Amino acid sequence: MHIFFSGIGGTAIGPLALIAHQAGYTVSGSDKQTSQYIDYLKKQGINNITIGQDEATIAAVHQQNPIDWLVYSSAVAIENTDHPELVFAEQHNIRMSKRDELLNTVLEDRNKKLVAIAGTHGKTTTTAMAIWLFQQCNIPVSYSVGAKIPFGDMGRFDATSEYFIYECDEFDKNFLAFHPHLSLITGIDYDHHEIFPTRADYQAAFKQFLGQSAQNIVWQSDIDTNQLENTERYSILDDNTVPAMKTIIGQVNRRNAWQVVQAVHQLTQLPIDDLLEKMSTFPGLSRRFEQLIPNLYTDYAHTIPKIAGCLQLAHEVSDNIVVVYEPLTNRRQHYIKQEYATLFKDIKHLYWVPSYLAREDNDQAILKPAELIAYLDNPQIAEPAELDETLAQQIKKHLDDGDVVVCLSGGGGGSLDEWLRTTFTNA
Repeated sequence: MHIFFSGIGGTAIGPLALIAHQAGYTVSGSDKQTSQYIDYLKKQGINNITIGQDEATIAAVHQQNPIDWLVYSSAVAIENTDHPELVFAEQHNIRMSKRDELLNTVLEDRNKKLVAIAGTHGKTTTTAMAIWLFQQCNIPVSYSVGAKIPFGDMGRFDATSEYFIYECDEFDKNFLAFHPHLSLITGIDYDHHEIFPTRADYQAAFKQFLGQSAQNIVWQSDIDTNQLENTERYSILDDNTVPAMKTIIGQVNRRNAWQVVQAVHQLTQLPIDDLLEKMSTFPGLSRRFEQLIPNLYTDYAHTIPKIAGCLQLAHEVSDNIVVVYEPLTNRRQHYIKQEYATLFKDIKHLYWVPSYLAREDNDQAILKPAELIAYLDNPQIAEPAELDETLAQQIKKHLDDGDVVVCLSGGGGGSLDEWLRTTFTNA
């Protein structure tokens, strides 16, 4: 079967393409721009990737080897309902679906039990930690994770595995397509306002997902905040009894690790103490407080809780924190701008660059850095900036002065993260 992935460079579609490739399917795909993810996929053997998403390009791929199934990212359909690749597939009677339908097919055909990692924040790190702990316990596992990890591919299919670990995203209600064997809920905060118009809508989606999971591991704070009814489906963790785990920095990361330890214990009955010892060796992953050069870090944090968690982690490293912040989507800023008030209260300086634009509402005005800075209680610490040589020199000066520079960037190709790698590491 030939599967074509539209938006193959995305952090959800890319791993699924790898899984399909490893499971023996013929895989091709396209994206609107090149990126490090595209380069990564090519290195893993997926070479038939085109940059540009017009009718002529997909027609050429189809002529060379007929496409049986087109899998598209949510962004593709949202940005353009008349997307040329979707129109082409419809005209040529090619099966079309989002990623969930393909993954459910793989799970059913290969008899895998789904372990889902869901929640507003911490999904990628928690998923990576679960993969790591399974590996350290020498338990075969298949998985999909939305970031590069130093101990495996972003996606892996192991025919001998019993479990499939999946970063189960609520965006576009993707997670509601699944009925997991076990779900880990990392935390429930309101997000993706274009999909869920109200907080109640968002909470209702999570309640439905919890009801579709045979078992769930959830935090007491989420039970309380979201008025979840306590049932036998829930294993509830006390927010105030997370082990210290001194080798893992950041309270957010320690919570993630503890939840994973509880999950693997529940699945395998291996001793908690042994699992904690194995988890203490977790090496981290790309773009989660990743150190590019000494004292220069890049992090994917882009929601208020994620940013707060990253800054708490940073303060465990140093008291002199400088932040470079690239908000993810202008659309999100219209909803969260008033929540910035005290977010950056304990840092030394803040450079605010223009928002990374994706899946935008064209009717919304583009909020400039200066406009967003005005919502801070301490705007005097912040200044607008651009991804240019001036910012590069300012970052270098801070590093020379011994400051820790934390760069927050949720975007992909052309983002602050890629600029940092090109400017400071050439990686």
